[in-house]
This record gives sequence, C-alpha cells and structure tokens, in this order.
Amino acid sequence: QVQLAESGGGSVQAGGSLRLSCAASGRTLNNYGMAWFRQVPGKDREFIAAISAGGGSTYYDDSVKGRFTISRDNAKSTVYLQMNSLKPEDTAVYSCAAGSMFAWNIQSRYFYWGQGTQVTVSS
Repeated sequence: QVQLAESGGGSVQAGGSLRLSCAASGRTLNNYGMAWFRQVPGKDREFIAAISAGGGSTYYDDSVKGRFTISRDNAKSTVYLQMNSLKPEDTAVYSCAAGSMFAWNIQSRYFYWGQGTQVTVSS
C-alpha cells in the first residue's frame, strides 16, 4: 500500500555533502513515522535517524548527530536526509522506511522499505 523510492546517492570525498530523498506513492505519509537506515555488506542494518509523522520530533543515532538532518514534506510525500561532513565510514546502502508513529529506532515497527541508494565516501 506504500511504495518508497530513494534517490540522491553517489560518490563524494570525505568532508562533502549529499542530500538523499525518499519519495512515497500509494498512500499519504501523514500517519507514518519515517526513518533512514544503512547497511554495509557483512554487517547488520543500522538505524540512522527517525522523524515523527508530523515532522515535529526527530531522533538520531549518536554516530551521525550534528552531521545528518532528517526532514519531511508531507505535501510532497517525501522524506529527506541531509548528510554533511561525510566520512569514509558512512559508506553504505541507505534505505528509508515507513512505520508506526512511535517506531523510532525499532526496526520491527517499520512496515515498508525502499530498495536503497548507494553512498560512497572516499578518503
């Protein structure tokens, strides 16, 4: 009922910036909490950031606090992840997800997932 598609990934040098977008179709995002996760081959998927349904509250993993910003525009059915001061260890496939209003960093509460977009940060 909800389809998510990420875009905006690419290759940048350390210290650079990227802005990821997650466009939704099929249903409005007004009643869903949204989040970004990332995964590196051989490792478990890692929580990055979450935003409440109305966009009034955000929650970040300590590894990205002060560098990444999650935001949403419900009128455009789109969620964003602004990534600044990128580090080589940020290299991963980034995926967005839609879940309950209080999903936060609990993966089991997210019901819809995008296919992911590759982010590569070179040193």
